[in-house]
Amino acid sequence: MKTVLCASLCVMLAAASAAAQQQVIITRDPSIQRPGGRRMQPPREAKTGTARLRGRVVSADNGSPIRRAQVRISGGDLGRGQAALTDADGRYEFRDLPAGRFTLSVVKAGYVNMQYGQLRPFEPGKPIDVSDGQSIENANFVLPRGSVIAGRIVDEFGEPVADAMVSAMRSQFRPGGRRLVPAGRIAQTNDLGQFRIYGLPPGDYYVSATLRSFDTYFFNREDDGPTGSNPQSGYAPTYYPGTPSPAEAQRVQLALGQELASVDFALAPTRLSNVSGTVIGSDGKPASGAMVLLMPSRRQSIMFAGPGGTARTQADGRFTLHNVVPGDYVLQARNMSGTIVTESDGVVMGLAIRAEGDAETPRRREPEFASVPIAIGGSDIGNLVLVTSHGARASGRVIFEGEPMPSDVDDVRVMAPSADPEGTPVPGGRTARVTEQGTWNTSGLIGQRLFRVGSLPKGWVLKSVSVNGQDVTDTGFDFRPGADVSGIDIVVTSKTTHLSGSVVSDDRAPVKDYTVVVFPDDEQKWSLVSSRWIATARPDQEGRFDIRDLPPGGYYAIAVEYVPQGEWQDPEWLTRARAAATAFRLDEGETKTLDLTLSR
Repeated sequence: MKTVLCASLCVMLAAASAAAQQQVIITRDPSIQRPGGRRMQPPREAKTGTARLRGRVVSADNGSPIRRAQVRISGGDLGRGQAALTDADGRYEFRDLPAGRFTLSVVKAGYVNMQYGQLRPFEPGKPIDVSDGQSIENANFVLPRGSVIAGRIVDEFGEPVADAMVSAMRSQFRPGGRRLVPAGRIAQTNDLGQFRIYGLPPGDYYVSATLRSFDTYFFNREDDGPTGSNPQSGYAPTYYPGTPSPAEAQRVQLALGQELASVDFALAPTRLSNVSGTVIGSDGKPASGAMVLLMPSRRQSIMFAGPGGTARTQADGRFTLHNVVPGDYVLQARNMSGTIVTESDGVVMGLAIRAEGDAETPRRREPEFASVPIAIGGSDIGNLVLVTSHGARASGRVIFEGEPMPSDVDDVRVMAPSADPEGTPVPGGRTARVTEQGTWNTSGLIGQRLFRVGSLPKGWVLKSVSVNGQDVTDTGFDFRPGADVSGIDIVVTSKTTHLSGSVVSDDRAPVKDYTVVVFPDDEQKWSLVSSRWIATARPDQEGRFDIRDLPPGGYYAIAVEYVPQGEWQDPEWLTRARAAATAFRLDEGETKTLDLTLSR
């Protein structure tokens, strides 16, 4: 795998250099970003303490120890967390822990990945509260054997298809609607067309297979070779039992530890399309070396893991994307900025484009973007023209309300994620660093954007966002290309809310296994992209739940025995839950105890 990744990166770098004169920079500058605008920052230094936590990992089959399982602990002040391997007796231990609330998870090939306290598939685990000097014993895991989906992928002639990527997918609610989402590992077929996806929890799945050759996924150019080297026939992403339509996919049911070895199907042949056009900069000149991406639209009923095609423009601004399968896409272009970024041990590697005649030292350039939806149905699409423009600039303040500004404010970052629940992420938008004066600025913003703050000092939470007095906290602000928007005030407060309590059964007996869902009484807030108003909690080792930092307002709370991860975001589920939920209100800075009865 390491060799393949290295070869892939080398090919991409070579293709990028051929399209424009570029040079590679090795730097530790935290201003370099990941694709998508997320800045790569070193984690805060983990704290230590005097607490200890230990346990054992055994097999659900016969109680035998599971050796060399990886146990991870996260939360509290651990930064990125810690990991431990179980010994010959299946035991693990974490020492010198600070006080706090932590989550534990364990991974071992052939078994279901589990969180501590998890009893059902796709259920969040339970937290563990640790105090100073406390020693917690018996934080044990009982791992069931993972279920397996296996089968064979063939072509329309019944011949085996090698190197097809096969995924097990689940129907899951995401902002914007229900979609098929990859679940678990991705398998690759061998020379006999065989695949095997292991370690799956029991449940309902849909199986998809995709065949993409290397040259159609990465950088393609019009001079790739003779016509015969770019065939116009290929295979659409195909779902068991052999349909290109997700709506016609057949559900596969897996029992605990079951191996289902009969999921055989043929890929659906389709005509592949070429998409070509020209990218023009805001100065009216052809954009040489611009990155062109064909991103699957999120409005489809399936979540794709990567682009449908990539290319770089030639000197005259022309590009061609070869062998694109039918579907709904968003065609994006990014001009005058390197976009390949990777990270290893805190070292950032990126590309900075240097046009002929520039000084040897690369300089940061303001990128330009273009984005347009496009539907591909098996026919070539040509003569497209994408005119790029600068994204908008934004600037403002982070206002610390209630107390003096903390000393570590320079750790705070301002982010601007998309506010469109159904749209495909648009390029641009840098994560902004907050200065000692509380000011910040960013650029490259396009479309409806929210503003959120990351790495806030402990005890602070977002209160509101306003643009020149207009509240845009949950709706976001629509940025037009080239605009300069100032006066964006992000207010954070130390007057945080705290909701805690316990759950009992109908006969008033304490319940220690449940999930609490808290959601607003205003239905308009149920469908927000990044809802601050919906929270869930699982009980700690004492059977109590704890939810912090909800905005003040009116809410419902319900305790249920089981709800799969993410289902509480579905407005239909919330509508049913409201009938049995308890109404309450949280005021700013309020601490409230709420005791609930388990809903059946």
